[in-house]
Amino acid sequence: MTGDNNQQPAAWRYSGDQLKRWRTKADVTREKLASAANYSPETIASMERGVRRPTPRVLDVADELCDADGMLSAAKKFLDLERFPARAQDFMEREREATSVWWYEPALVPGLLQTRTYAHALIDNRIPPLDDETVESRIAARMDRQAILTERKPPVGLSFVLYEAVLRYPAVDGEQLDRLLEVSRLRNVVIQVLPFDRAVTAAVLGPMALLETRDYQRFAFTEGPFNSELSSDPGVVSRVTERLSMIRTQALDPDESARFIERMVNQRE
Repeated sequence: MTGDNNQQPAAWRYSGDQLKRWRTKADVTREKLASAANYSPETIASMERGVRRPTPRVLDVADELCDADGMLSAAKKFLDLERFPARAQDFMEREREATSVWWYEPALVPGLLQTRTYAHALIDNRIPPLDDETVESRIAARMDRQAILTERKPPVGLSFVLYEAVLRYPAVDGEQLDRLLEVSRLRNVVIQVLPFDRAVTAAVLGPMALLETRDYQRFAFTEGPFNSELSSDPGVVSRVTERLSMIRTQALDPDESARFIERMVNQRE
């Protein structure tokens, strides 16, 4: 899977297109719809282009103004399914099937380890900005993903290596550090820290993950600022495995990593 931040979910784009078609057919101006739904005309335009998720309120108001007889309101249940950015959806599908996940992160706390406060700080500050309903939907989806930590039977093996920069990020507060320590005590979870002075070139190339599914398929996931890729190609999986292995050998062991994080907690007190 390859995508970019500008490629929004198909449900957004289709619903936005239908919104515009019904509005035009009913001779309802964008300004009239915006006023009735309490949005700006610019926001309605971005919804019609599929850049923003059409909200339930806009769809219901437009359905009534355009005499769409429920056709526009019916889109709400499909839009609710789009709880992840388009470029991450294939990865999330595979994550639900995973028996093991091995993740390296150079900048941000992985979603599976985030507190709600930290997740909100990241999602709410996205550029271009998301509407409030999308922000809350994505936070809820991120929290729901964390069921993989404790609720799967048999347990999923989870291994995380975090570059020291992850822990130094301004949004990482004492609550988030405590959360990392809490999760690190789970029997199926390993958390390691890669200090600045142990960094290798592979450590600054971006986030990387390996997943293995119940049917023994292996996938490599790499992520950049404008695109991401989920691949089952053996060559790609091999290269990502090699990089992750190199990073892991340089990282502190789990006990040393816990002490590293504990020292950061103590420094904040």
